[in-house]
Amino acid sequence: MTEDMNNIEVNSLEVGNRVTGTVTKVEEKQVLVDVKDSKIDGIIPISELSSLHVEKASDVVKEGDELDLVVTKVEEELLVLSKRKVEAEKAWEEMKRRYESEEVFEAEVKDVVKGGLVVDLGVRGFVPASLVEDYYVEDFEDYRGRSLTFRIVELDEEKNRLILSHRAVIEGEKAEKKKELLEKIQADDVLDGTVQRITDFGAFVDIGGVDGLVHISQLSHQHVEKPSDVVEEGQKVQVKVLSVDRDNERISLSIKETLPGPWSDIEEKAPRGAVLDGKVRRLVSYGAFVEVFPGVEGLVHISQISHQHIGTPHEVLTEGEEVQVKVLDVNVNDQRLSLSIKELKEDKGSVSQNYDMPEESSGFQLGEMIGDKLKDLNNDK
Repeated sequence: MTEDMNNIEVNSLEVGNRVTGTVTKVEEKQVLVDVKDSKIDGIIPISELSSLHVEKASDVVKEGDELDLVVTKVEEELLVLSKRKVEAEKAWEEMKRRYESEEVFEAEVKDVVKGGLVVDLGVRGFVPASLVEDYYVEDFEDYRGRSLTFRIVELDEEKNRLILSHRAVIEGEKAEKKKELLEKIQADDVLDGTVQRITDFGAFVDIGGVDGLVHISQLSHQHVEKPSDVVEEGQKVQVKVLSVDRDNERISLSIKETLPGPWSDIEEKAPRGAVLDGKVRRLVSYGAFVEVFPGVEGLVHISQISHQHIGTPHEVLTEGEEVQVKVLDVNVNDQRLSLSIKELKEDKGSVSQNYDMPEESSGFQLGEMIGDKLKDLNNDK
């Protein structure tokens, strides 16, 4: 407006003119104002005080406040004014600027309504429930009075439509974090993380704003049937970075690589000569692989399966069979165990036969036996 407010006369005021007024009285549903350089007073209906719903006029203004107003109606002894329209005009200009620049700004949540949140920005801003967070929120009551960061995602002044999103800000921050982290992390890094999501093929772990996949084969040194058997959502874990695909934003992780290996203390668990329980896992032409600890298999060479000659291990063993084995040798560096089954079995083919010796009470003496033989020789002569 280019009008000089100091020279305004009552007869020259028209609808749309901007004026300055001082609050002289605050009633429950309206406000009386002294309009500068005008011979008559003005009134602001409660509906014209704010872009938001107002219960009492005193919630918005108080006596002595100086307000920028616009004339909405000219009567013979009264001016009907609006504070809301002046603020809205300024606000829409500001909102357009923020929308075009994709500015992130902070504002207080004024109200919680069905379907979302209401924010007062000089004009009514609405935040749909789906745009509040990047996760499901059941109850929004705790958001009333909170200050949040927003971006304007939709603006239509003619329809008085202003849609805000806090979720867009969060996702933008996460995307920036992800970009920085993808540039920073390297294979073999060991990081702390939190299990975010579990699938049939593994678990996704948040390592600081970025999710990486721990494949089911990398969850444990032991065989894993289901990822949920060894990890749960929200669990804090340590992971090792296996690979980083920056182009496709994929990170492969391992929990197994951060855990002590099953062979780490094998010399204490399986010293030479120890007798262990095991399960036959695989049968091959040259022997049987027996698991004696989770993730630890040793070889029973075919020559150590039985005292009897066998053509193949399948003749005497089956996969899944429980057996006892004796440790013959331990090679930590090569992660090899030499085992024996036959060492724990009796060799029935080599046991000597036992004969009963005549008892002394029978009168049978060695000397008598020799004497009889000598008599036979003399008689032959």
